[in-house]
Amino acid sequence: MIGLRTLRAVAMTAATLGGLSGALVGLLTEQGRRARVAIGVLEHLWPAPDGVYLDDGGDPLRLAVLGDSMAVGVGVTHPSQMPGVLLAQALAEEAGRPVRLSTYAISGSTTRDLVPQVDAAVRDAPQVALIIIGANDVTSRIGPRESARLLGEQVGKLRAIGCGVVVGTCPDLGIVRPIPQPLRMVGHRYSLRLAAAQTAEVKRAGGVAVSMANLLAPEFMARHVDMFSSDRFHPSSVGYEAAAGVLLAPLCQVAGLWPGGVAPVLPLRSAAALAVRPSRVPTWLQKRHA
Repeated sequence: MIGLRTLRAVAMTAATLGGLSGALVGLLTEQGRRARVAIGVLEHLWPAPDGVYLDDGGDPLRLAVLGDSMAVGVGVTHPSQMPGVLLAQALAEEAGRPVRLSTYAISGSTTRDLVPQVDAAVRDAPQVALIIIGANDVTSRIGPRESARLLGEQVGKLRAIGCGVVVGTCPDLGIVRPIPQPLRMVGHRYSLRLAAAQTAEVKRAGGVAVSMANLLAPEFMARHVDMFSSDRFHPSSVGYEAAAGVLLAPLCQVAGLWPGGVAPVLPLRSAAALAVRPSRVPTWLQKRHA
């Protein structure tokens, strides 16, 4: 889970990068404290329901999910709503074969914490990997260059074993309403800087970067009541469906399920993520956009 107690670090980082006055740093620090109070406490924290989805006895496609609380699915009210589960089911439908889901993601992780996650995943030899990471780097004062470099190294490890990799880059912290202005703007600018650096390193390492900020922020801002969970910070089940919608198409591409090999960043949102294959929209997306 993203540590709101460390929003003070965002203010301090902003001071370092932008030369803010002591008075403004003090204001941002106080706003971080107030934001932490405003954030709710989640009632449900589910373990990842790993296993084989749509099992027909055949050889499963091996999917690994790595990263932070958004990769885990913190904020859902039932394990079936977790993004890894949604994507495993959708990949199985598209592939016409079972998918084995293995979750290595741990809530609260920074990019530094990806190292043991990737090492564990590599030992299990996944064929497809999804990484969602970055928000905790913003609140932990890890510089964008270091964070992106570390991410690129881990993507490289997965690519070296022939695993297709999709990375959901840092979300836009500027859409979290309990964070007041101007602290929210600081988070917005820093998270977008990090996402841009991540995109460059992921591409260099042979992975596919998906801009979670650009593709999801407008919908989250317009429908914040529906898209956020009860803590007003993590996505709700509806928010995770939207995230899964933008991640599914590139996952299908790197898994080799569609012609054309690895796709670039795809400018797709929600059900539109499957527009290139409209006849094969998974059941959960059909229901959401009926």
